[in-house]
Amino acid sequence: MKRLLILSGKGGTGKTTTAAAFIRFAGAKAVADCDVDAPNLHLVTEISGTPDISDFLGGDKAVLDTEKCTGCGLCQAHCRFDAISRTDGVYAISEYACEGCGVCAHVCPRNAIRLAPDTAGRKELYTDGGVFSTAVLKMGRGNSGKLVTEVKMAMLKHAPETDLAIVDGSPGIGCPVISSVSGMDLVLVVAEPSRSGLSDLERLVKTAETFQTKLAVCVNKWDVSPEYTRAIQEFCEKKGIPFAGTVPYDHHASEAINQGKSLADIDCPARDALKKIFDTVCRLL
Repeated sequence: MKRLLILSGKGGTGKTTTAAAFIRFAGAKAVADCDVDAPNLHLVTEISGTPDISDFLGGDKAVLDTEKCTGCGLCQAHCRFDAISRTDGVYAISEYACEGCGVCAHVCPRNAIRLAPDTAGRKELYTDGGVFSTAVLKMGRGNSGKLVTEVKMAMLKHAPETDLAIVDGSPGIGCPVISSVSGMDLVLVVAEPSRSGLSDLERLVKTAETFQTKLAVCVNKWDVSPEYTRAIQEFCEKKGIPFAGTVPYDHHASEAINQGKSLADIDCPARDALKKIFDTVCRLL
């Protein structure tokens, strides 16, 4: 089974739209959405069945037992993150502000505070007719890289015999991207033809090179700026990175997305361009 990861240097380049089209072209039976901070591949991908849902446990956070609390205020006085508040004489700990340092539990004379694993997100695994693994991280939580790894491993563990697994990754170069890259046979970067798009591409390529990952690049909405499309092609030639092709700006894309459809299901120029890029990617794999 070959493993394809689709990334972008920033959000909004068309990464998920590309991934959804590739899934349809390939009839992929092993799919994962590793953009756990804002997963949306399910909106334009057909999913059936009831998912197996489980909690993702992140770092510890402080939990206050109000029955044991005597209201001495030592916890609030020592909390450097201002995570503890007092209302009508009752103390409470904010799950969003608490960093789990444990100082409040240490200073509490009544042992009314303890550290407990925090439910930082939710994992979902669909296995009806194939595998679709996804998750959503709760607001303000860390450990997104760890959650990405669990999403990816769930897909690989439950995937049926199939030629191609497709993973929709996170934008940028942070921890979730690094976790996504591990173990992939090819990373396709969807670039934006702009000054910032070129800069983001350069950073992402540098990150991927650290892990000696095989790369390819395509440009979405290339005709918005032919100048920067050429600059991206020249950058790829200089770095020895295969250039997989370009996709024109196409108003059918937003229409398809609004209908919850993949571009692969719409007869339009963008679909034809994506199919050519998909064929090129398959040859590279």
